Amino acid sequence: MQPGKRGWLEFGLLKVCLMVAMPAASALAQPVATAENMVNQLAGLEATADLDVAALRQQVLDRVKSKADAVALKRPPVAVQLLKLPRLNLDIQFNPDSPVIRPESYRTLGRVADTLTDPRLLPYGFLIVGHTDATGRRDNNLTLSQRRADSLRDVLVTTFKISPKRIQAVGLGEEQLQDAEHPKAAVNQQIQIVTVRKGP
Repeated sequence: MQPGKRGWLEFGLLKVCLMVAMPAASALAQPVATAENMVNQLAGLEATADLDVAALRQQVLDRVKSKADAVALKRPPVAVQLLKLPRLNLDIQFNPDSPVIRPESYRTLGRVADTLTDPRLLPYGFLIVGHTDATGRRDNNLTLSQRRADSLRDVLVTTFKISPKRIQAVGLGEEQLQDAEHPKAAVNQQIQIVTVRKGP
């Protein structure tokens, strides 16, 4: 076989492989959540949750300081009550080891702001929950998750004019993994918005 023909054959095989791989990749890509879907996920809280955010912060800090539940894979959730409330998981991109939100996430934040100002959700209050995976030190992860939750709250309040009375923020670090079977999985870094209060 001449070298020129082999090059065309390899090019043809590469083209076929790419055509087969592209539908599979797009099937794995997450669909973009619409504001309507977000509203449906956050609606439905019947009564204000029995949740003291300051006490939760202290509880998480105490657990990290005491080094209780040292193995991430066996660690129970620190705030089980949050798992029972309407919530929305967000894949917000931050600069590495930083609370700075990357520009590509502002479109998602715009949809979140539209969601929180939807008339059906105006009577509700929300908690922004920061998480990390189990890479690095637990105390650093806890601090980073709080800073990221605070950063997201600040953007929603200052840039998108959401009432600060409607949004609180807490960081749980790696103390409440979203995929406990895979402590280092990227999904564990997602931010959550949880509906915690109904009424003023």
